[in-house]
Amino acid sequence: MDKRVSKEISKEVSFEQAEGYVYVEGGICAAGGYQANGLNCGLNPVREKNDLALLVSEVPARAAAVYTRNKVKGAPILVCRDHLEKTGNTVKAVIANSKNANTCNADGVEKAEKMCALAAKALQIKAEEVLVASTGVIGEILPIEPVERHIEELAAGLSRSGHLEAAKAIMTTDTVKKEAAVEFELDGKRCRVGGMAKGSGMICPNMATTLNFITTDCQIAADMLQKALSEIVQVTYNCLSIDGDTSTNDMVLVLANGVSGNEEITAENEAYRKFRKALYLVMLHLTKMLAKDGEGATKLLECSVSGAPDEKTAQAVAKSVISSPLLKCAVFGEDANWGRVLCAVGYAKADFEIDKVGVCISSKNGQVEVCREGAGIPFSEEAAKEVLTADEITILVDLKQGSAESRAFGCDLTYDYVKINGDYRS
Repeated sequence: MDKRVSKEISKEVSFEQAEGYVYVEGGICAAGGYQANGLNCGLNPVREKNDLALLVSEVPARAAAVYTRNKVKGAPILVCRDHLEKTGNTVKAVIANSKNANTCNADGVEKAEKMCALAAKALQIKAEEVLVASTGVIGEILPIEPVERHIEELAAGLSRSGHLEAAKAIMTTDTVKKEAAVEFELDGKRCRVGGMAKGSGMICPNMATTLNFITTDCQIAADMLQKALSEIVQVTYNCLSIDGDTSTNDMVLVLANGVSGNEEITAENEAYRKFRKALYLVMLHLTKMLAKDGEGATKLLECSVSGAPDEKTAQAVAKSVISSPLLKCAVFGEDANWGRVLCAVGYAKADFEIDKVGVCISSKNGQVEVCREGAGIPFSEEAAKEVLTADEITILVDLKQGSAESRAFGCDLTYDYVKINGDYRS
């Protein structure tokens, strides 16, 4: 076997620093007023792996969500939309399971509603105040009995430290749990935003295959919360691609319970901008964690585009590059095949002049310019190889036609990706 396939890499991703924001522990329970738990209820036959999670806000929380753009949508998404409409975007709990997506099933909505009802009964709240999410195999009937048998135990074990078990419960082919949280100040009050995510395969830009749950103790109006989420998802999760497939169950859910006591954010003022930045930092970090833990991945791949005539063009080019299967294979093989970069730039759905474009490859091991004014230039293959041996690679594309910028994230494409997806249901 090629030694590159089996080598261990760190799944840690460095935090992007921002003045006034401090990264903290706690994931979805970092913010005040939240408890969580996770356990194995039997959906996953491997008893050591959690498969059922519960997140609860101690007081009613405002909610905002974005969902997959796939025409096929999992039953949990249909139920979440219905519940949010009924409650005016106010909820108290989220129940989620892994191993079974509860999608393309005749009884899917019935099962999703039943999960909400079971959680509601255990928590003594209304079923409409519970949202539901599922991930796993599509098209298999979801057995509800395991959930029924363990819901009381799940609810009884809720705690501030339960974020760890909850984060593990939503994992499918993920190799590490994914959490992030930041602390900042509003109106002299300490506020926090925290989250957890899952996702490793079937991930493509425009709401990738992920389940993402984010909490905050900030007090913010529902429409402002939705606005912030809808804006930030465009430059985080929507700029993520592992394999070009968009799943059926994708969801990003944000809860805001307001227990920090800050003055309610009702407009796009300075407080809104500070909250939005905190949300961005958490979602960006989770996005990069998802990219680095792609199925079979050995490298995190980032494309940073500058000099674009507008942000739409910059984003289109960045997404095109990180979505290229040929480039992803070249990165895995540590081959500085810059022509594949320019090829992907060239078929991006945007208008610009290709003969002005420059390309560099960069990592902690150095940086090498490989293309200038749309053409190759002499470079050291040895130096380029050294750059590509790192586990985080950045492709720098300068269009030299403006000042707009964008970034997109992905990973290399390896032998193990095929192996994992060749027997996914096994």
